[in-house]
Amino acid sequence: MQWNDKGSALLLAGVLLALSPFAATTASGAPRTPASPAGQAAPAEGPEGPEGPDPIDFAVVVDQSASLADKDLARETEAAALLSQGEISERSRATVIGFGSSEKPGQSPVREVCPLTVADAAGRERLSDCVQDLGRRDPARTGPGTDFPAAIRQAVTRLTGTGTGKAGEAAAPKVVFLLTDGKLDVADSPEYGTDPDSRQSNGERRLTEELARARAAGVQIWPLGFGSEIDRAALTAMARGGYLGGCSEIPGSVPRMRVVDTSAEIDKALQETFAAARCARISHGTVGKPPADLTVVIPPIATDGSLTVAKHDPKVRVTYFDPAGRKVPVRGEFDGSAFEVSGQNGPVEALRVKNPLPGRWRVHIEAPEGHRDREVAVRAIWQGRLRSTVVLDPASPRAGEQVEVEVRMQTRRGVVVTDPRQLAGLSVAADLSGDGFRPVSFRLADDGKAPDAKAGDVRFTGTLTVPTGATGDLELVTRMEAPGITSDRRPLHARTAADAPLVTAALTVDAATVHPGGTVHGTLDVTNNDSAPRILRLALGDQTPGAELAVTPATVTAPPNRSTRIPFTVTLGGGTALGELGGRVTVVDTGDGDRVLRGAFLDVTVVAPPTWWERWWKVVAGGAAALLVLGAFVGIRLAARRRRRDLVGVTLELCQDGRPLDSLTVRRGQSPGGAFAFAVDEPYGAPPTLRRIPGGSSTAHVLRRTGAGELFLRPRGGGQVPVRPGEPAGLGDHELVVRGGRTAPRRARSTPWSRQPVRTTAGDTGRESPTPSGPLTGTGPDASAGAGDYDGNF
Repeated sequence: MQWNDKGSALLLAGVLLALSPFAATTASGAPRTPASPAGQAAPAEGPEGPEGPDPIDFAVVVDQSASLADKDLARETEAAALLSQGEISERSRATVIGFGSSEKPGQSPVREVCPLTVADAAGRERLSDCVQDLGRRDPARTGPGTDFPAAIRQAVTRLTGTGTGKAGEAAAPKVVFLLTDGKLDVADSPEYGTDPDSRQSNGERRLTEELARARAAGVQIWPLGFGSEIDRAALTAMARGGYLGGCSEIPGSVPRMRVVDTSAEIDKALQETFAAARCARISHGTVGKPPADLTVVIPPIATDGSLTVAKHDPKVRVTYFDPAGRKVPVRGEFDGSAFEVSGQNGPVEALRVKNPLPGRWRVHIEAPEGHRDREVAVRAIWQGRLRSTVVLDPASPRAGEQVEVEVRMQTRRGVVVTDPRQLAGLSVAADLSGDGFRPVSFRLADDGKAPDAKAGDVRFTGTLTVPTGATGDLELVTRMEAPGITSDRRPLHARTAADAPLVTAALTVDAATVHPGGTVHGTLDVTNNDSAPRILRLALGDQTPGAELAVTPATVTAPPNRSTRIPFTVTLGGGTALGELGGRVTVVDTGDGDRVLRGAFLDVTVVAPPTWWERWWKVVAGGAAALLVLGAFVGIRLAARRRRRDLVGVTLELCQDGRPLDSLTVRRGQSPGGAFAFAVDEPYGAPPTLRRIPGGSSTAHVLRRTGAGELFLRPRGGGQVPVRPGEPAGLGDHELVVRGGRTAPRRARSTPWSRQPVRTTAGDTGRESPTPSGPLTGTGPDASAGAGDYDGNF
């Protein structure tokens, strides 16, 4: 075959070996042993399993059927650095195999450039050296053809050989990553026949046989296609020909082929393929040229993660910051996490994190002048190794009785998983085994359908009937199935009850939000049908690390032949971490071998206590808000009052004997305080006219409007009289009619001066008009008539 970019293949080989291997799981969540013909799986290593990512045995098989260009030699060095500095489980094993064909004496179709090597610290250095042999192809030793049968046979033999693992250690999953264009070419290989056509035909048959051998040995084949003329059908056939069990029953974990079109897609395609093969998950981050800040998100359910920085240039320097903005160490422990950086002097750098802080991580990149032209990408490959908490109800069931099982999950950090989106695609099941019956499996769901109480609360619930043949001990093991998530498979032990129990109990714990040091209340309802009192003990289990919980009272007495309700409290230690609190409360009967009567989950959220400012700011804010409301109310009332007093648009019409003589309209700004001062001019030989007097004067007439919208006229030197729009009012020898403007609302009551008619002052026409009783001396609404003061109390 011919490579478009042979160096891309080397880079891909190095990245494959540099990736962090995360646990492969069976449908039950336990590490899968590649199926033997009998299909047996190895047991898990204890209820918790080993800490850190589970190992994997894998081979990177690189098609070398064409010679390398000079530019590809640089890529070879880059791939070697990727191999040696990448993040690999200390228990994983890797081999690198180059292959071509055997066409003449002295040639071999395969070259095992790196034997199967344990990837501990020393092994990574060894892999770093031997992978460089991929770039030193010797035509005298390997022909230019493409002998797939020989390459797959070599990889399967190395991955399944005996004597390389530790005694008693469960077999690791076995995966072959095959980098090729899929074009079989053994036409010039004498071992396949006497002529080109028969050789090709025999090569195809031999390839089918080798794929069947891989399938029987439990070895997956994941082809990655490169080149300008890729045989997609051949790549698909090789993926389907190997072991199809995958690392779980999730469809995405089943081997399949992937085509890489450009070298720019190599690392992305490779990491996605590797994550799929390992049932891990990948989070794609941002891309940028140094200097820059790149980011990538690690979700809360991740318990083991690897941040890979494809920097290409060893001169690029990387600094890592956790979601709290703190610079993390390149090696060691910090805030509950363990860190280890590798590849700082290579083209790809990786930060492995155990128990990472969830959230958005920041990766700062710097580079000297002349080394800033290439884009740097950051990604995170992660796995969630969750711990399960299980409640069985009833805790000691009878044979033939239906039981309910409820499961919650939390991380090693004690973070209780409460967001259903984090567990999208997760399925949960349980296996019940014990004396007198065959194991029984059943599913648990979080769909809100009985027996599940509420959909989406990340509490998986299911029921089953204990087989009638059950006679003694029971063991319940829950299992989860999802890409990137593995379960601890912690067993829950119980005993069957031979007869109806004499003591039964119900246990509830309040859902609460509390501060560290606070308390949570609960209730124990117990019925004791025994003739003697029973001592019951309340216990706590599956607590969040560092929670420092205590239950009070620790023991209670159930009186004989009666039902009793007993309150209790769970007290949190002052150092309890903030967030969702994991754990459960159980009640056991000390008089019946500590038989568990009932259990209940804690549903508690721990929040920081309020500061002095938080305690007082509500009072201050409440007072300020009340003042603002009051001020706004007063302001609105004043504004409304000003609008009602405004005389803008009012027209004063001067009349005599009902005949209009002159008119004057009040304009904006001419009636400050709701008062308009004017005079009547009577020029010799001409009709009288109205004239505004700015600022007012003791010799002026004044028209006022009160805050209630009522109009009053104070003639020059006289007292105030009410005025109704459209009705004449006396003004010396003339009459004044007010028209337009706002109309005052009618009042239910009448004012004293509107109830009796009085005669106007001297000079009036003798008509009666409404006027206040008593002398016109400015009493009533305005106590300073004629003084030029327009701020009377209206």
